[in-house]
Amino acid sequence: MPESAFKPWLESPLHRFALGDEAEPRRADSRAWGNEAPNLGYALLRGDGAEAGFLELTARITGLEPPRRPKALSQGEGGALLWLSPDEWLLISSRQRLAAWLPALERGFAERRVFAQALDVSGGFTAVYLCGEPHLAVLRHLGAYDFEALRAGQGVGTLLGKAVVQVLRLDGDGVFVVCRRSFADYVWLLLRRAARPYGFAVCELPEDAGHPLWAQLAQPALAAVLSEST
Repeated sequence: MPESAFKPWLESPLHRFALGDEAEPRRADSRAWGNEAPNLGYALLRGDGAEAGFLELTARITGLEPPRRPKALSQGEGGALLWLSPDEWLLISSRQRLAAWLPALERGFAERRVFAQALDVSGGFTAVYLCGEPHLAVLRHLGAYDFEALRAGQGVGTLLGKAVVQVLRLDGDGVFVVCRRSFADYVWLLLRRAARPYGFAVCELPEDAGHPLWAQLAQPALAAVLSEST
């Protein structure tokens, strides 16, 4: 097959719902609003949270200090880094940044003989953004966690229905529900159904380059990541 015949493209797990066609500017009303934050980059970092070499190298390359307590979340220009366990973290950034960061982390771990790993899992996850006045009530219908207790700068792993998710609160406006790709349809439809009594609408995603995750959506064409890796 001629090399020019291969045309890679990147589709988010929820692309079949055509959310862009439904999206409208968010308004201050009593509805819940949501949308997919598509095609972000995800990586699992594994290492000893008490090892200075691991902490220093991760912070230097990513600009994000690995949190060292449950629910803690670091965020900055390059994305967000969530504590999962004493030796595991979830890194969310753009796929372009991960393509540079992860090899640099692996080289650094090897050079310093740090027992650690950086694994790209971007193909296995997506995130749904949920906001609006009743967004916490919507979550409360679906999970047993006390979501009102989740403060800005925190994230927690929990169940929504039958799906394992990570709920991240980066600010006071809304939450990101990170789920596995195979559960994306289920989680999206579950949230929409739970929000029905309050009213639900698909919101346009903000273009705030200063936000840790919205900024990652504003990077160059994501299809280029696939092209460069082929």
